[in-house]
Amino acid sequence: MIETDVERGDFRQRECAQSPQRLIVATFNIRYAVGQRLISGGLLRRLGLRRPRRRSSLVARNICLAAQAFSAGRHLPCPEVIALQEADRGTKRAGGHHIAYELAQMLGMCYVHAAQGLPRETAPRPKQWYLDFEESIAVDDDGDTGVALLSRLPLLEVERIELPWFECAWRPRVALAAQILMEGTPAFIFCVHIDPHAAIENRLVQHEKILAEAEERAGSRPIIIMGDFNTLSRRACEETRDFLESRGYFSPQPTGTATWRSGPIRLHTDWIFVRGLRVVRWGVARSIGKISDHWPVWAEVEL
Repeated sequence: MIETDVERGDFRQRECAQSPQRLIVATFNIRYAVGQRLISGGLLRRLGLRRPRRRSSLVARNICLAAQAFSAGRHLPCPEVIALQEADRGTKRAGGHHIAYELAQMLGMCYVHAAQGLPRETAPRPKQWYLDFEESIAVDDDGDTGVALLSRLPLLEVERIELPWFECAWRPRVALAAQILMEGTPAFIFCVHIDPHAAIENRLVQHEKILAEAEERAGSRPIIIMGDFNTLSRRACEETRDFLESRGYFSPQPTGTATWRSGPIRLHTDWIFVRGLRVVRWGVARSIGKISDHWPVWAEVEL
């Protein structure tokens, strides 16, 4: 796809180091800033007990909480680049908010947003019961969801990447690629959101598309791939790690690191992989509790 398929905005008020040696990156499935209660919220909707009139104020509050978390330096180091997944734009489930735009504005960052381009002729259908608690976007909803990159550095050569889909025609998957400079060296960043409904083998096909794009764009130059990989089992974690490591990528996260929760359930769904960079330190900001059912994952990398 071409760059015109990506929405851009820039709220930076001051110049920062244009080409740092070290970089703090973070990935966060913000789940349209509606909160952490995925399963209980889904059950309440089925019982007709949801409160849609409170949605806009709830999402606004959670966007503010996210901005505070990413700027205060208490929960995680202040990132130069943030990858967002489930960054809704104008959907009813997000109370009409534009998540990436508003968060970038509060943080004083530039942003790029790639909408998924939801097909309006295909209504969502029930799938696996354990994935059917999510609030779908109706065919008559004018909004959309997608992925985004927020940055204090200029984002260059931005591209929207359509991923192959296998199960859900009503929920196409996209990734977002951009280039930044580290000590004058181009580094390539990919924000991804892999399909949880697909079989593990088909999820790896989506990863293969990302790696092919990375090879074409970056060659031997530094690469960061981060996002929600939807690795919902130990086997999925291990096969995904093996697949990326076989292609020269490295993640500092031990397999099984909890990045998602619902009640007592803990899953390792969110990852940061690098190639051509050293990870100085990393963490999961589990003290950020109310914004999403995911926790942000961050890493400090250097050439």
